[in-house]
Amino acid sequence: MTHNPLLSDFQRPPFLAIKTEHMFPAIEAVISENKAAIGQLVEDETPPTWENLVAQLDELDNRLSRAWGPISHLNNVMNSDALREAYDQCLPILSDYSTFVSQHQALFQRYQALANSEGFNKLDDAQRKVLEDNLRDFRLAGVDLADDKKKRYGEIRRKLSEVSSKFEQNLLDATMAWHQQFDDAKALEGLPDLALQSAQQTAHQKKLSGYVITLEYPSYSAVITYANDRQLRETVYTAFSTRASDQGPHAGQYDNSQLIDELLRLKQDLAQLLNFNTYADYSLETKMANSPQEVVSFLEDLADKSLQQAKNEVKELADFARKKDGLDKLAPWDVAYYSEKLKQERYQISQEELRVYFPVNRVLKGLFAITSTLFDVSFRQRDDVELWHKDAEFFDVVNGDGEVIGGVYLDLYARPHKRGGAWMDDLQGRHQKSNGHLQKPIACLVCNFIAPIGDAPALLTHDEVVTLFHEFGHGLHHLLTKVNYLQASGINGVPWDAVELPSQFFENFCWQETSLSLIAGHKDTGESLPKEKLQKLLDAKNFQSAMAMVRQIEFGLFDIKLHNYQEVYQDNTVQSLLNQVREQVAVLIPPSFNRFQHGFSHIFGGGYAAGYYSYKWAEVLSADAFSRFEKEGILEPTVGLSFKQTILEKGGSEEPLALFKAFMGREPQVDALLKHSGIHAA
Repeated sequence: MTHNPLLSDFQRPPFLAIKTEHMFPAIEAVISENKAAIGQLVEDETPPTWENLVAQLDELDNRLSRAWGPISHLNNVMNSDALREAYDQCLPILSDYSTFVSQHQALFQRYQALANSEGFNKLDDAQRKVLEDNLRDFRLAGVDLADDKKKRYGEIRRKLSEVSSKFEQNLLDATMAWHQQFDDAKALEGLPDLALQSAQQTAHQKKLSGYVITLEYPSYSAVITYANDRQLRETVYTAFSTRASDQGPHAGQYDNSQLIDELLRLKQDLAQLLNFNTYADYSLETKMANSPQEVVSFLEDLADKSLQQAKNEVKELADFARKKDGLDKLAPWDVAYYSEKLKQERYQISQEELRVYFPVNRVLKGLFAITSTLFDVSFRQRDDVELWHKDAEFFDVVNGDGEVIGGVYLDLYARPHKRGGAWMDDLQGRHQKSNGHLQKPIACLVCNFIAPIGDAPALLTHDEVVTLFHEFGHGLHHLLTKVNYLQASGINGVPWDAVELPSQFFENFCWQETSLSLIAGHKDTGESLPKEKLQKLLDAKNFQSAMAMVRQIEFGLFDIKLHNYQEVYQDNTVQSLLNQVREQVAVLIPPSFNRFQHGFSHIFGGGYAAGYYSYKWAEVLSADAFSRFEKEGILEPTVGLSFKQTILEKGGSEEPLALFKAFMGREPQVDALLKHSGIHAA
């Protein structure tokens, strides 16, 4: 049998050695060995302890996670037909294994016996939380169900995994299926030079002449924001907003309509099987929020405080477009275009002109400097680590004593066959192995910025810098943990509506003069961002912030109401509900052909179902937490150390509200979010 690198005890994934033919056999082998090991665990007649039970299962989880992590990651960043086939082949057996473990009655009974034993009181706080979370998760997986219902639970879980993956594949295929070629740059008049160069590079890659625009986000965003040709903006908007749907230029070809309905029915069946009214009730069992009603009230309260200002912002924009170009009615493909024009007129600042001050290397240098000052860690690039693409990089994470405590990969640029958006992957977690070896955490930060063109450095907009800092905040949460138990280290075990706290917190450093001086430097001269540009950037920070706020509230309300729906999902249920939410909180109503939900991979392809509200929920925590830095010093090491020790190092070992109160000395308050957003509640 040939060597299978996924079965090796690698320090870092050997990406170059991993072939698609390795994937399914590796996952199948690990699952088979894990099942045999679990059989031995439950046959052990000695009283259960942390060491002979929970720590052993941690080892098994870790081995499977380390085999699956690189496969899942490659599927996202280097997708191909062969890889997709191997990935899809693994999903059913992974789902079945998860059900096998979570419904294992004998395993559950040993966990319960440990919780009821005198040994429970000897466990530390993190161990007790891990044990209690495990018992909760056993019950949420139907460990107490009758055999026929257990079987049904397993079937639903398997199907959910398969359909979610198909949703993502359709979206990727639909994004890649559309492009438009132009021989003359005049057709793209208004686009910044960098966007034109990127369109030229895309044409070259596709072996076409002239310029090619696509639905990859950097290309789409450039056209919708800067193209003077209104018809072109409408064409691109229509193609983007109808991806993977029954509308638009590829209507029905990669249609997610039936998959959405199927996902919702399966989730509702799952919830009711476990005696929850709705999937939202089920989902919130593992989150900070106590009920769907609490989430709805939270979002509606934010909407009440933001809606009038958002309406004023839309009216102002419509008046501006009418005055500037005689536009009778503001269409969706006009909003970004005229918003940018209004912003430039008011503040004489644009994202594009700021690019020259944010070359990637300078931004990373500043980001690392901020992290070093606040948290006493540094980042050391390695050139001897296997990477999946020439654009990827790897850095050791080094603490103040010079010890390597983890590692992080960066993959920052958009390309074909790469999933859109930005995210952090935890390739492996911090974990104290039974042999005494401490496994160190490895994170992967993925973005989709415009790639370097020729020998010039990649240049970021300030918005993209904020995105990078957001994902880096997730990475720090994962990398700086001091918890040694896999299920509570880093981001593991952190409730979904608290996991965005460090990421949104870290965004704040992109808006402070003290930290911006480290991040920004001219691509040619290294000159800092001039004072007048800095002031304009800060003045423009909350431009149309209420419009942005109600848009996020729209997504969150749609998600929670969709998953709190108790009736049978019909063909028009989803669109009808989305229309109702828009009537309630939206200040810009999209055209009837818009199929936003068909590309809403957060809730249909990712883990945010009945949890999208988390962004705003955690933003309350992050804005409030940052207020302490504003008061005591933006780059004050003592405050940074406090945040590191109370939030970042603790991972999922304690309840997030307790950690927040340990840092702030009080309950969170929503006022800081409104203030940071420049929203003046009536």
